[in-house]
Amino acid sequence: MAETLDALQLNLNDGGLMVMNISLCFIMFGVALELTIQDFRDLAKNPKSTLTGVFSQFIFLPAATWLLVVLLEPTPSIALGMMMVAACPGGNISNFFSQLSKGNSALSVSMTAIATTLAIIATPLNFTFWASMYEPTNLILREVSLDIWKVFEIVVLILGVPLIMGMVVRHFKPELAAKLTKWIKGFGVLFFAAFVIVAFSMNFDHFLNYVHLVVGLVFIHNAVALLGGYSLAAMMKLPFADRKSIAIETGIQNSELGLLLIFTFFDGLGGMALIAAWWGIWHILAGFTIGWYWSVGKKSLIKVFSNA
Repeated sequence: MAETLDALQLNLNDGGLMVMNISLCFIMFGVALELTIQDFRDLAKNPKSTLTGVFSQFIFLPAATWLLVVLLEPTPSIALGMMMVAACPGGNISNFFSQLSKGNSALSVSMTAIATTLAIIATPLNFTFWASMYEPTNLILREVSLDIWKVFEIVVLILGVPLIMGMVVRHFKPELAAKLTKWIKGFGVLFFAAFVIVAFSMNFDHFLNYVHLVVGLVFIHNAVALLGGYSLAAMMKLPFADRKSIAIETGIQNSELGLLLIFTFFDGLGGMALIAAWWGIWHILAGFTIGWYWSVGKKSLIKVFSNA
């Protein structure tokens, strides 16, 4: 069955791909409406935490993912999906989970700003580099004749253009930006959620038949990201709030961007698409879980066990 997954292609027509593009642009534009030039300047005030977060996001996670693939030897399409997710920047909901976890919200916002900017270059380079370092995934890259410049072009259009437009609006029309932010982000998320529902309905049988092959891998992969980000921050002796934010920024990935690239360049290759889709569901559950634990859950559990 695993071998069949490598040959499977999920269905998504041109209209669906267009909806996906538009929704992601809306989401990124909404994120950018909350960013200012000061957010980038604030990075210089906290360089140790910022550099640790960037290292965790763009160097540790892709490298750890490659090692995980080598050790676990999943099917090539699943392995390639894991590498795609790891190459993407932090998810747009990471700021919310950082706040929920009582992390360093200022650091989280600043990291979102720098990660989104760096991802324009880092995502295509990280993905192609690490995928080429593992022969089974390298074979897929050669089969599809992946053009890194085309990947770069798509990432610029989806991340770069909305980022610049949103920050320009925020800089010159801050009151308008404040009014638009919640509406646009909410609309973008709902738009994307509707797309996911439609895409799942078109491929529901495939999802039921194969999702069990990726559930455990996504859990392990996400745990490595969260624990790795936290451990790196702890090794650098950063404050507890910074550790939480870096863990979340590393473990909450922009799997929506990954899905878009998968459908655009790999025609919805089965294992890749399932990994990215399930990651998009799982990291929300994981985010709420650790957010609850770090905010009130730990104290509640201690109280329960102390009274037992």
